[in-house]
Amino acid sequence: MTDFLKRLSLIGALAVMIGGLAACDNTIRGIGADINDSAEAVEDSTE
Repeated sequence: MTDFLKRLSLIGALAVMIGGLAACDNTIRGIGADINDSAEAVEDSTE
């Protein structure tokens, strides 16, 4: 029974880590898109 609980907690911890990494990836991509949008706006305003 304790082996089952250890494995279950390990799987749960891995799922949380994967979810956290996915959220960080989306945040970084979002920041990159915002920076690109800002750069394009600056370029457009100088023309």
